[in-house]
Amino acid sequence: MNADQANGLALKFVHFLETGNVPEGLFTDDVFCDFTLPLWRLQAQNLEETVALRRQGHPLTGKVPRWRCDPTTTGFVIEFEETWLDNGKNMYSREMARMDVRGDSIAALSVYCTGDWDAERIAEHSKAVTLPRP
Repeated sequence: MNADQANGLALKFVHFLETGNVPEGLFTDDVFCDFTLPLWRLQAQNLEETVALRRQGHPLTGKVPRWRCDPTTTGFVIEFEETWLDNGKNMYSREMARMDVRGDSIAALSVYCTGDWDAERIAEHSKAVTLPRP
């Protein structure tokens, strides 16, 4: 997969993350999702289950303020941050996903998530650690 193809598919994926709406052709009908979060692991077997897994875990819309995509021989890897409001509280997470692509669609994804940080965790982290990069 070349960088332009990977970035184009990554942009569609970011749109899905921010809106909950699945752009046409983003996933194959038989997409497989393996989602790892702190202390738990979930899987989804097809398009309907994969979309439901996302919507159950993140029912609210948000933003992906930063992301990076690197093509691989079978698809791409995307690293991203998400922010959203939940009952008026700022929330944050960092994630990385490996995507296997078939044709022009994602056929399999493995997602690794830090878990959802609430405002208190974000503040605690900011006081304890100075990051040289965002």
